[in-house]
Amino acid sequence: MSAAAVTDRRERLVRPLLIAFLVASAVDLFGLLADVPVAHLVAKPLLMPLLAGYAAARRGPGLLIAALLFGWGGDTLLLFDADAAFLIGMGSFAAGHVCYLWLFGRARSSLPVGFVYAAVLVTFVALLWSGLPADMRIPMTGYSLLLTAMAYRAGTLGRYAAAGGALFLLSDALIATGIADWPQLPAPDFWVMLTYIAAQFLLTVGALAPGAKWAAPGAYRERSISI
Repeated sequence: MSAAAVTDRRERLVRPLLIAFLVASAVDLFGLLADVPVAHLVAKPLLMPLLAGYAAARRGPGLLIAALLFGWGGDTLLLFDADAAFLIGMGSFAAGHVCYLWLFGRARSSLPVGFVYAAVLVTFVALLWSGLPADMRIPMTGYSLLLTAMAYRAGTLGRYAAAGGALFLLSDALIATGIADWPQLPAPDFWVMLTYIAAQFLLTVGALAPGAKWAAPGAYRERSISI
């Protein structure tokens, strides 16, 4: 099969994969709001593979696809109500954050924004510390540091990725407050998943933007944020 034929085949998959991701997202969020557990159990594990497939069809960078697949690992493990599954899932998400940080490269980030993120991290961990189980404090603090670094550095890919990094931080903060038994919003799992899905999608949009340093010639052609 010629390179042109492979490219054309990939491009035909872009729209169906994006639509499938949006449908799976809607099913998952509806299931959480309507208290239909089976919808969440079926839809959640489909989200990141579909988004990774969309990124691959758009000829996105391998590090982006790896980050999304590590997110899939975390998503799947967190479906199990066990401390070990939670810690391994957190490790999978952490590996995804490392992929994102590697993807962002060495471009300079805004120092004032960095100070804001650092202040938020220190304040949040200090407030949360006493409410966390003793054996979770160190792992969650280390993970929070890595996540905050990813959120801060995401701005190197533009405003969409910056928003995605911030929403990822918010999503995991909502999870952490639940573990620490803080008062929760109604339907807390819905808000966790809404912010998480939006975060991964916006990070993907930022990484797929035209002109990215890893883009192959003609990879995105005239697509910007279009499907």
